[in-house]
Formats: sequence, structure tokens, C-alpha cells
Amino acid sequence: MSAEASHRWPAYRGGLLALLAAALFGVSTPLVQRFGAGLGPFTTAALLYAGAATVGAFSRRPSELEARLLPADWPRLLAMAGFGAVLGPALMAWGLQHTSGTGASLMLTLEAFFTALLARWLYRETMDRRVWLAMVLLLFGGVALVLDQGRAGSAQTMGLVAVLLATAAWGTDNTLSRALAERDPSQVVLGKAAVGTVASTAIALVLAEPLPAATSVVALLLVGGTGYGLSLRFYLLAQRAFGAARTGSVFAFAPFIGAAVAFAFGDRGGSGLLLAGGALMATGVLLHLAESHEHPHAHGRLEHEHAHRHDDGHHDHTHDVMPDREHSHLHVHEPQRHAHPHVPDAHHRHEH
Repeated sequence: MSAEASHRWPAYRGGLLALLAAALFGVSTPLVQRFGAGLGPFTTAALLYAGAATVGAFSRRPSELEARLLPADWPRLLAMAGFGAVLGPALMAWGLQHTSGTGASLMLTLEAFFTALLARWLYRETMDRRVWLAMVLLLFGGVALVLDQGRAGSAQTMGLVAVLLATAAWGTDNTLSRALAERDPSQVVLGKAAVGTVASTAIALVLAEPLPAATSVVALLLVGGTGYGLSLRFYLLAQRAFGAARTGSVFAFAPFIGAAVAFAFGDRGGSGLLLAGGALMATGVLLHLAESHEHPHAHGRLEHEHAHRHDDGHHDHTHDVMPDREHSHLHVHEPQRHAHPHVPDAHHRHEH
């Protein structure tokens, strides 16, 4: 592989990882609707994240290859679990039982909207006019979906509103997870999912939700392992490879995958408004992907730990024996100034 191709490879790798995460999560939405029928929302959430925790437990890597979670990370991880592993899936599970699978899947595109908005507010991530236009299109697409479901009655509308609130919860979770993208993704998945499972189980017991059948338990554990556990692992690796903004943009294809699966399952509900909403959202996603950001910028001195290689243009520290593969340890970046296409990842958090 040439030097130029080597520098371009992380983008390809990040895109592939984000697409894998999107595909797994997208497929999970209509499956949760099918196998979670008749179950309480917190029972469904508990089973999904129990499956995710299992994946996290069995996919952890040695400490010399991945940075460990630190005690200071746990408050953030607990907040991620609250929003992403308790509120998000419970709202999603309830909403899926009260609206169409296709509409709910498309509404999930607004997760990218909330993620971008919160990233701008909390981290001052750069957002040009193309990104703002994309967000407006996503928002209008969501409005079209709500109007479409409103034609089917108030119950359908409330189901879609619940899914909307789930996207806000997951958008908050995504924004919080940015700071943990350099940690071992399996450890992050395990910690978040374990907390979410315990909390959701406790709430389900307090609310006396009905016990699930064995088939539902097995199915939702499998869906949770792939659609929430593996998906989150791939999502975090994609964030590491080419930044939070682009990861979120590619991940926004997940709802369209879910809508296609719901359609294949026989969900033919909706009208021209649903198609219009989907088209607006698809256009918004494509605008996100078309973003390009390059300018001269300065890096200050930075000391941190994460999995890295020495052929990416940002890790020029030395070793007694230079590793030829990805590895993790505490290292220092000396100040430098250069220009290249970049995203607001761990190495590019400068102001604009």
C-alpha cells in the first residue's frame, strides 16, 4: 500500500465500521417491534442491553492494545447508560408498539440531528451552511412523518413522538460517548449495557411488567447483542477512525435500512407524506456526507492514551522497538501546525 493510500485508509475503515453499525442497528428496529410485542418497554430494554453486555464481555482486548476505562470516566458512562440504555430503548420499545415500523425507522434519522446540535453546543464542533441545511431537512422530514402518522390517529402519533424522544436520548448518549471513543470500545459497551440492564430490570419489576416468553427472551438477547452491542462497538471504532460528525452522518443510514426491513415484513402503512419525509431525510444525510473541511490549523501539546499506529501523520513519538501494529499507551503529541482534511476527532478540537 502506498503512503497516500495508507493515509486515506482510516477514512475507508471508518466508513465501513459506521456502515456496519448502521446496518446492525437498522435491522434491529423492526425486529424489536416484532419480538417485543406484548412486553413492557423496560423489560424489552433490559433484554436488549443484556445481550449487548454479553457481547462487550466477550470482545474485550488486552490492555496493551486498548486503553482502559478510568475511574473518572464512570460519571459519564453512567449518564450514557441513563440516556442510551434505559430511556432510549424504553421509549423506542413503547413507540414501536404504537406506530408503524417504517415511520419509526425513518424517525430515527433525527438522532443525527440531535447529535449534531448537541455536539455544536457542548463541543463547539464546526458546522457550515451545508450541515445546517442538512439539519433543517432532517427536521422537516421528521415533521412530515408526524403529520403522516397523525392521519392514522392520536395513538399512532404518540408512538412516533415516543420514538422522537428516543432519538433525543440517543443523541445525548452519542454526544457523551465522544469523550470515551479512545477507550476500549468493548469495555464501554459492557459498562454501559450492564448499568442499563440492571436499571431497566429494576424499573420493570417495580412497574410489574409481564414476564417475557422464552422465545422473546432469546430473540431480544440476540437482537441486543448484534443491534446494540456490536453496533455500538463498531460505532465507537468508527468515531475513533474518522470522527464523531462523519460517523453520525453515515450512521444516519440506519433508519433507511430499518424501513426497508419493515417494508419487507409487510408494513405498508403510510402515505405520500411518509415518502416525502423519507426523501427529505435522505437528502439531509447525503448533505452531511458531502461535508469537506480543510484549513491550516495548530495542534497544542497533548498527552493522552488510546489505540494508535505510527503511519497516520499524528503519532511520531518513538519507541525502543517501533511497533508495526496498533497498540495503546500514554503518549505525547508535540505542538505542530499543518493543513489537511480533518474532522473534530480526539486530535482536532480547535476553535473556529
